[in-house]
Formats: sequence, structure tokens, C-alpha cells
Amino acid sequence: MIVLAAFTAMGGLVALLAGAYGLQRTRRVRVAGNVVEALVKPPQPGSDRPLLQFATGDGQVIEVVSPVPASKRLPLPAGGVVSVAYDTEDPRETVLLGGERPGVDRTFMIAGAVLVLAGMVLAVSLG
Repeated sequence: MIVLAAFTAMGGLVALLAGAYGLQRTRRVRVAGNVVEALVKPPQPGSDRPLLQFATGDGQVIEVVSPVPASKRLPLPAGGVVSVAYDTEDPRETVLLGGERPGVDRTFMIAGAVLVLAGMVLAVSLG
């Protein structure tokens, strides 16, 4: 049973770290990145996320898969234009402005913390 407690805590730790990384990455790109307009292109076959094409400050044309899928709140129609922030060191790291989903990252962090706590309680109660 101690193995179950360890796996629960480790899984929770992974979820907690994934959520924290997602929040930190989004914040870093929004604050330190360059903001540009990107052309929305149709999704590649088998994908539900459209492509975003933009030019960096040095004129390099970048095409990336949208970091978020189209939704009712943010439809992302092909041919449309959206604002993106990109990391100047790695322009493939983008944040779709208005499409950030901090709630998902916070949910991962909360669920992860609950699982870590549950794993610790299991370990103490079994030990």
C-alpha cells in the first residue's frame, strides 16, 4: 500500500510542476516577448488547432500550431488576424493573446497539491 501512496504523491508532484511551468511560461512570454499580428491558417489534416503565421522583428517568417484550439470565445477563422507574443530567443514559443488559459494550469496545480497531500496522508497512516 505504501507503493500506492508513493505513486499518488509522485503523480501529484508531476501535475503540480506542470501547472507551475505553464503559468510561468505564459507569464514570461507575455512580459518579455514581442507582440505581433499573426495570420490564422487552416489546421493541418488531423489537427483541430489552426496554424499561426507571423514575422519576427528580424524578418524571419514563423509558422506554428496555435497554442490553444479554436473555441466559441476565440473562433480563430482561417484568414483572420490575431495578436501573439513570441519568445525572442525561441520564436516558436508563443502565447495567443486573449487565449491564455491560466485556469487550466491552476487546476493542475491544485489537483497536484491535493494528490501530493493524499499520498503523504496515505504514507503516514500506513507507516
